[in-house]
Amino acid sequence: MSTPLADDLARAREQFLAVVDDVRPALHRYCARLTGSVIEGEDIVQDTLARAFYALSQSPEVPPLRPWLFKIAHNCAVDFLRGHSHSRTEVRADLGDVAGYSETPDPGVVRAALTQFLALPLSQRSAVILKDVLGHSLEETAETMATTIQAVKAALVRGRAGLRALQDDEAPRATDAETRRALDRYAALFNARDWDGVRGLVADDCRLDLVARSQRRGKAVGMYFTNYAKEQVTLRLVRLEGRLALAAHVAGAAEVAYFILLEVVGDKVQAIRDYRYVSYIAREAEFEVL
Repeated sequence: MSTPLADDLARAREQFLAVVDDVRPALHRYCARLTGSVIEGEDIVQDTLARAFYALSQSPEVPPLRPWLFKIAHNCAVDFLRGHSHSRTEVRADLGDVAGYSETPDPGVVRAALTQFLALPLSQRSAVILKDVLGHSLEETAETMATTIQAVKAALVRGRAGLRALQDDEAPRATDAETRRALDRYAALFNARDWDGVRGLVADDCRLDLVARSQRRGKAVGMYFTNYAKEQVTLRLVRLEGRLALAAHVAGAAEVAYFILLEVVGDKVQAIRDYRYVSYIAREAEFEVL
């Protein structure tokens, strides 16, 4: 049973998320390229917004929203990369010669694959994404990175050169045959609108995460499929960043709308992570239809 305080907090959170809704896709573009993953990038966005919501509750004034959120996202990404043992996460900005700096973004940088950014030191990575991909000014980039404009220029020169020299030759990871069979079965039953069959694949204590919206567990997950029964959505098996996933297609649209991740143990789905409410991920994702 909810309390007045819980209701007030829920309303405040909804209002905050509505205010930051426009900046979320840009935050995700930044975080996804820093980590090389649309999934990990969204995890950092969630952490960023949680920290920002808490900080606002402790502050009498609201700071300029967009630059403030990017600062928090940058720090969250650094913490994440360090905590997950990612390589090349030094945060000192590159100093030195800025010969060759150009104000014009390199088109090849803008088109670079997410995973290619990981080959750069973090300072170069951050500068290139903020300036060339997201279009921030030198001053805004320096503020986000807590460094100087001169250091940003040097990082851009080196980062752009590094990306131009890269060749993305990563081989996709081998798929797990048992997981693939389970996801194929789930997608087939889902697309056939056999909701009893889909529910039969789901463990009794299954965890559901509707990213950025709500979380459920156990019997409460059943309503998730009841809602899908009212919609024209089909699923296809894909390899998303080296892992098996389901791509959701909405009737009448040619492009993938969003992704769903399943955690399968044996023949049961133990967890569902549905990204329908953060559909901007699909615009950044690198995936292969299987």
